[in-house]
Amino acid sequence: MQKKEVKVILKDDLYGLILAGGKSSRMQTDKGELQYHEATSQRTFLYKMLDKFCAKTFISCRKDQAGNLQSGEEYIVDENIYEGPLNGILSAHHRFPERAWLVLAVDLPHITDKTIQALLDERDTLKIATAYTTQTSQMPEPLLAIWEPASLIEAEKYIQAGNHCPRKFLKAQDIKMIFPENDLELFNANFYTDYLQAKNRLAAT
Repeated sequence: MQKKEVKVILKDDLYGLILAGGKSSRMQTDKGELQYHEATSQRTFLYKMLDKFCAKTFISCRKDQAGNLQSGEEYIVDENIYEGPLNGILSAHHRFPERAWLVLAVDLPHITDKTIQALLDERDTLKIATAYTTQTSQMPEPLLAIWEPASLIEAEKYIQAGNHCPRKFLKAQDIKMIFPENDLELFNANFYTDYLQAKNRLAAT
């Protein structure tokens, strides 16, 4: 009989990364500074959330944003070696190459502790990544995912070959995909109207 491989979960090896370094051109204001929750920026709200689950948490940001962070918030400045979301993720990987990263984009307003706990519970370290996907798209969400160190090594090769889309990268890999209870959890607020809609939904709950 073939011996069943045992899945090992090590939370101590997992660092959190809030991706907040985008220029927010469609929103026309820094998405991390938006307030979905009273008196707390979205960037700080998500930082505190991930910090409860990860060994360490960092904000991925541009150099000019670092001065706007709250006291005690650790951050990693984007290296700008690459373009797009992989820029921040790979900048963090270069800083701590042996760590897995729980990556969370700052423009996902409906994320809760329950969302993060489910991702941790479903983490499969035998796969190179564990990512959320919606029932509608059936495509991995790279900005709400756990990237194991091996996936980031391969992602760097992918981007060096002239590719840019982290979703297409994950789609082509052996990953574990999980589904939220409601696709709304993965709602992405890119425009100011999206922000207002999300804020109204949250106020009503």
